[in-house]
Amino acid sequence: MFALGAAAGYAADARFADPRRGHPVAVFGSAATRLERRLWRDGRAAGAGYTALCVGTVAAGALALDRTVGRRPLGRAALAAAATWTVLGGTSLTREARTIGRSLAAGDLAAARERLPHLCGRDPSALDGQQIARAVVESVAENTADAVVNALTWGALAGTPGLLAFRAVNTLDAMVGHRSPRFARFGWASARLDDVAGWPGARLTALLTVAAAPEPRTAWRVWRRDGSAHPSPNAGQAESAFAGAVGVRLGGTLRYGERVEHRPVLGAELRPVTVDDIERACALSRRVGALALGTTVAGHVLLRALLKRGRA
Repeated sequence: MFALGAAAGYAADARFADPRRGHPVAVFGSAATRLERRLWRDGRAAGAGYTALCVGTVAAGALALDRTVGRRPLGRAALAAAATWTVLGGTSLTREARTIGRSLAAGDLAAARERLPHLCGRDPSALDGQQIARAVVESVAENTADAVVNALTWGALAGTPGLLAFRAVNTLDAMVGHRSPRFARFGWASARLDDVAGWPGARLTALLTVAAAPEPRTAWRVWRRDGSAHPSPNAGQAESAFAGAVGVRLGGTLRYGERVEHRPVLGAELRPVTVDDIERACALSRRVGALALGTTVAGHVLLRALLKRGRA
């Protein structure tokens, strides 16, 4: 029933994308923001307590709901469908990327700069069209792992509570996990927990990207060579595989407001990103998402069968 619900939730995301109002993730984010203002202290212990409270509340609530609603097969399927639709963001991701791509193709750099913050946290004010296109492709790669594959992976491992708890972890990382003066220590626990939670899905994303690539050998070579060069233990896996699969060079200097990062180049021998590569990355993201659904649903069914056999 969970597998059936996960497939239905994936289909709902593909058809309807994220709800524009009252999205549960946005509601969680608002509540977490209010709690952060109350609990903030400039220390790791306070941040760890904040992270545990936020994620623990979501996980405990999801587990209680799963045990209550999930007593009936159809209830379990409906709950899994609703949770899957809630946590997935693949369709909204590619829609935003394509919107920016259309602006760049039309020569409207101002519109592309205005839209980029909807997709990633970079400062677009000084970016030219090629740099915006590169930022979009990198964001599509990273968020394919976070907003699709990782969520499905945790759903396969831990059912509906796994889906919702992972989204809580990932949302907290986006809110407080960055290295700003306010969150350098307070957000440490959220960032590290997101690294741990994102580890399996990032590697699965890279493997599925290789499988979905037009030139799998190039995707495999760039991933295995450059995947660990990225400062993030997870983002580099997806971005390097996407670089090889799309056939473009990613990485380099990035600006986040006043903070500048100089990241290693992924796929240095490949060509620079062009506007047309945004559509290629979006199409690749959709193929990887479909493969992830099939892989994780099959894995969940197999895991359940093995657990039943072990109990027997």
